[in-house]
Amino acid sequence: MPLYNRRSEAPIPVPTPPAPLGLAELLARVRLALHRQFPESYWVVAEVADLTKPRFAGGHCYLTLTEQATDERGQPAKAQARATLWSQRYQQVVPAFEAHTGQPLRPGLRLLLRVQLRFHEQYGLSLDVLALDPSYTVGELARQRLLALQTLEIKGLLERQKRLALPLAPQRLAVISSPTAAGFQDFVRQLEEAPYDFALTLFPAMMQGDEAPASIRGALDAVRGRRRQFEAVVIIRGGGSKTDLLAFDDYGLAAAVGAFPLPVLTGIGHERDEALADLTAHRALKTPTAVAAFLVERLARVDGLLQHLATEIRAAAGHHLRQHHAHLDRLTARGRAAGQRHLAAARTALYQRARQAAQGPREQLRQQAQRLERFRYQVPRAARRALAHEQQRLRQRARALQQRFARHHRRRREHLLRLRYQLELASTRLLHRAEKRLWALQAKR
Repeated sequence: MPLYNRRSEAPIPVPTPPAPLGLAELLARVRLALHRQFPESYWVVAEVADLTKPRFAGGHCYLTLTEQATDERGQPAKAQARATLWSQRYQQVVPAFEAHTGQPLRPGLRLLLRVQLRFHEQYGLSLDVLALDPSYTVGELARQRLLALQTLEIKGLLERQKRLALPLAPQRLAVISSPTAAGFQDFVRQLEEAPYDFALTLFPAMMQGDEAPASIRGALDAVRGRRRQFEAVVIIRGGGSKTDLLAFDDYGLAAAVGAFPLPVLTGIGHERDEALADLTAHRALKTPTAVAAFLVERLARVDGLLQHLATEIRAAAGHHLRQHHAHLDRLTARGRAAGQRHLAAARTALYQRARQAAQGPREQLRQQAQRLERFRYQVPRAARRALAHEQQRLRQRARALQQRFARHHRRRREHLLRLRYQLELASTRLLHRAEKRLWALQAKR
């Protein structure tokens, strides 16, 4: 007999797995969950990593927002999301933002945005930008500028250019500008109207836009390789809005200007604010024409000084000549007086000898008369020799002074001729390059 009764065992019920969801249904549930969890808009701080502006009127603006953060383990992590500024809101928000901050909406800016969470089954998670707070961006830009100034000061780049000696008459200039800029044309025209010769070498560069700082640094590197050919560097551009001058607030460009081995003059066409590049330059002037006026005035002062020195040299030469003439006149008077004294003494001696001759032999009288005659001729001859010697010394000094002045004049003329030759050579080279470019363009056509 079995120990246990055999009874039929009921099967254990197996739970039925949930029916699989379609991708569209799953993403729809995600969208509904996000909408319930985040129904309102939120203020968010983020940095613009990428930006696509509208390509036509009525287009939308697309942004990529990022933020550097840390995860639960303290490791660096990067948060990133797509954002959209729809056309109508873009036309309202962005002009007000640029007017308030003086900055265009561009990559690299930290923004305070009011956004609303959006999820689409096809395009995924994104943010709709509803508003921008420009005051946050202004404060952030001011903080970045202050940090850049502090860094430049710590590295000694704010004063390094100021300690460089600018030549008294800088004429060999390396100019960094856009060749088509009106400011560059005004600068060249004003120097051409001046009565002095300037040797200008243009190093073309972009003067506005995101690529301008790198372009200007590249031009500075090109000048650095030829720095022995120049006496100073001029960075100029025409006037523009405040946003057009953002390139000159770049820390890298300001540091490159401050560390440059030649004096750098800036004239970037703004009247109210100083860019970082102005603060690190040797001399910052408001406009390109102000730079040209500064250079012309500096040469005018040197020219005036040279003319004053030439006048003083002529006056000193005339004074020395007058002194030597007066000295010669005194020597002539002394010689004449000495001759007269000697003649008077000889006459006295003659009278004495005559009285003695009347008492002595006739031969002694004849000898005394001969001696007296020789002495009579020797005295004027000695006076003439002394006078001739002094005249010769005076003529030698006059010739030496005239030769010295002639050498100085010749050196200055040779220097001016060299400068003229260098200018003509530079003009010929520029004309040759322009002709080559024209031939190349004609050949392409």
